[in-house]
Amino acid sequence: MERLPRGSNFKRAKMLWELGLHVAGNPLTPYGGDRDMCITVGNGSDVQFRPALRMATGSPILAHDVAAGNLEMAMINPSGLLTQAYRGVGLFPKPLPLRVIGVYPTWDWFVFMLNPKTGLRSLADVKNQQYPLHVSVKEDVTHSTRVIIDQVLGFYGFSLADIVSWGGKLNLTGAPADPRRMTLLPEGKLDAIFDEGLVIWFNEALKHGMMPLDLEPDLLAHLKTLGWRQNAVPRELFPNLNKDLVGIDYSGWPLYAREDLSEQMAYDVAAAFAARQDEIPWEETGFKGDIRQVWQDTYSTPIDVPLHPGAERYLNESRLRKAK
Repeated sequence: MERLPRGSNFKRAKMLWELGLHVAGNPLTPYGGDRDMCITVGNGSDVQFRPALRMATGSPILAHDVAAGNLEMAMINPSGLLTQAYRGVGLFPKPLPLRVIGVYPTWDWFVFMLNPKTGLRSLADVKNQQYPLHVSVKEDVTHSTRVIIDQVLGFYGFSLADIVSWGGKLNLTGAPADPRRMTLLPEGKLDAIFDEGLVIWFNEALKHGMMPLDLEPDLLAHLKTLGWRQNAVPRELFPNLNKDLVGIDYSGWPLYAREDLSEQMAYDVAAAFAARQDEIPWEETGFKGDIRQVWQDTYSTPIDVPLHPGAERYLNESRLRKAK
């Protein structure tokens, strides 16, 4: 059994956690369904439970709930979307008062792929020819991938809805390697894939002839103003890739809070990263075994939003910031 705090209460809490994982983790639950979890710490000694700390997973727009005080903390992926919330650009019409507690390390990219049989070589070609693409995308319209798709296609002056209006269709998927996508690849039935999670599906798509697009400098410059970083997709990780590719950075899962959250609460949660690091299921491609990475701007923990003062105090008092 994982290391638990002393007391039978925490055994029961662990049981509830496992039950929640089973219900939320039902593979038949579609994206946009009841597949997220909110962890609540508080006092259950009265007729009403008094929450002190609510932490949740969910879509990028959950940042509004944190800013409104309905959640103390939430996680977002990728880090670039927290940057948008902090700056008040892109998906967010005004800046939200948010700060980082720590970043769960992940290394990922977003790419646009086209089938060479279409004759298309760019997203501008799709617009200019009003091509009726059969394009594979996430089914959850609030998913972070749908945000970047909207922002990139918007730069070229069209949308997924336009593609459908031109006679195209959407291949809607859940996970990146959803059978609804992968079974069509060998038969060449997809014209395009717009997605992240490359380690799961990208090499297979390359194997079946799909072509990743090189992103134009003017698009990359535009995306930078929205908080998106570019990130090289290394050939060494994908045997079927013929050269290093510039992708859009989809790394990092920041845990964030309102800037006015209690400094002590932020301090305690930051300290928990270090205290419980052996219990956290890290991703091997992201976490390199040094807990300082959670608060450093690295390839798998992009940070363009300030740390919460409580997290800053923890780093200073623990001397993790000064360690080399």
